[in-house]
Amino acid sequence: MPMNEFGQPIGPAVSDWTRREHPSHRVIVGRYCSLDPLDVGAHAAGLWQSLSPAGPSLWTYMGVGPFDRLEDFREYLSGIEESRDPLYFAVVDHLTRRAVGFLSLMRIDRDNGVIEIGWVTFSPRMQRTRMSTEAHALLLSHVFDELHYRRCEWKCDSLNAPSQAAARRLGFEFEGVFSHAVVYKGRNRDTAWFSLTEDRWPARKRAIDAWLSPQNFDTLGLQKRPLGSY
Repeated sequence: MPMNEFGQPIGPAVSDWTRREHPSHRVIVGRYCSLDPLDVGAHAAGLWQSLSPAGPSLWTYMGVGPFDRLEDFREYLSGIEESRDPLYFAVVDHLTRRAVGFLSLMRIDRDNGVIEIGWVTFSPRMQRTRMSTEAHALLLSHVFDELHYRRCEWKCDSLNAPSQAAARRLGFEFEGVFSHAVVYKGRNRDTAWFSLTEDRWPARKRAIDAWLSPQNFDTLGLQKRPLGSY
């Protein structure tokens, strides 16, 4: 443990630290999907068609929605497509060329190299699929491998078990619960915090890449090994 001249313990030095760049709002291409900058004209109709079958329960843990009409959903997307923080991406399925979900990079702290993945809204076609894993992996690779941020965060309602399971599966570590953190939709939210840091990312990236490999799936598209086994 480093000590200062007063005999007090201090954190390790961070050598040659510089302020990080803002994430790029560009197309990020993967094997199964791509992340395209959210565009109402290009993505609203596809997202509506993809998300609607999930019903109102899709929006339970979101601060917005549900939406009863395409016009209302389009208005919501129009209000966020130009945002720089959060920075929104549509997930485009390579097979159908249709937007099947969206997510964002947010709370972008360039001075300290900290960022969060949030507003994750995936359709039934995406949930528990290779596209879901790859969409997150593409953002994480941009954050750590290209921009060299030190920390990526994941936060969710502490009652949102699927979101917590997704965070852990991707390699985020649970850090605790902030009680009475948010009021949304007229109710309290205790917020569960998770993080993935630059030192843990390389091993996690290797595991995700191995899981996403076509060799890990049979002719029916079923995984041969779960991500947790890598």
